Amino acid sequence: MDSTFTKSPGWLDWYSNPSTPRFKLPAGAVDSHCHVFGPGAEFPFAPERKYTPCDAGKEQLFALRDHLGISRNVIVQATCHGADNSAMVDAVQAAGGRARGVATVRTDISDAELQRLDAAGVRGVRFNFLKRLVNAAPQEELAEIARRIATLGWHVVIYFEGQDLEGLEGFFGSLPTPLVVDHMGRPDVAKPATGPEFGRFLRFVENNDVWVKVSCPERLSISGPPALDGEPQPYRDVVAFGRTVVEEFPDRVLWGTDWPHPNLTDHMPDDGLLVDYIPRVATTAELQHKLLVSNPMNLYWPGEKA
Repeated sequence: MDSTFTKSPGWLDWYSNPSTPRFKLPAGAVDSHCHVFGPGAEFPFAPERKYTPCDAGKEQLFALRDHLGISRNVIVQATCHGADNSAMVDAVQAAGGRARGVATVRTDISDAELQRLDAAGVRGVRFNFLKRLVNAAPQEELAEIARRIATLGWHVVIYFEGQDLEGLEGFFGSLPTPLVVDHMGRPDVAKPATGPEFGRFLRFVENNDVWVKVSCPERLSISGPPALDGEPQPYRDVVAFGRTVVEEFPDRVLWGTDWPHPNLTDHMPDDGLLVDYIPRVATTAELQHKLLVSNPMNLYWPGEKA
């Protein structure tokens, strides 16, 4: 790692020797949420970043893809890189058509740069509302970005805490693009999946043009157990939330590894066991194919065969 970058204290590096999944992914499976970090010597991290990660470049991402039996990736711009999308775009282009990108852009981006990102394989922008990760952006600026990318046929990826949806859903509903929600809107899994807070989220999905990533049980779980040491039933407290979303909205769900799992502080999951978690929330072959193949292909590679 470049000597100018020192990892944040307590930073957990990605799991270096993931198990081989017992669950065989369907042919054409897409990891719809992953990242690349640097490497810092080639793609410096942003001065305004809230954390400094380990290096986790495209070679490691593609090795994991092949090990797990994944066909394609959607690489989401990591907040540690700010609005410099170079590392993400480099990884997307290196994938030879087997990756798409989600960028971070600011209002001063030119139309020519948006066209360049589109040609490179970017299909969306991410709006992050987690205060611990980014400084808040005025909603008027985000709305302006959404208007500009709508003409490209892109979507907006939104990342927020479950308890904040009430104050944000009016803004989200006003955006002129499809919406993709990261990690089921980060529900509080100490509350029931049948309760009013998650019910608000489900109605938000029902009433808007929304896709949902049923990803990151390791980030949402309170009681675990973690996906380590061959654990066959990790993150039991998250299962009901994922299963509810998959069964209510089978044509609008996506899945992703979240590799290399930024900002985890408790443990680093075995990515092979995260694949084995999938059939616990998508319980039939038909639901699994929609979650992993047909839905992400329709969103990111429309008209292409898996």
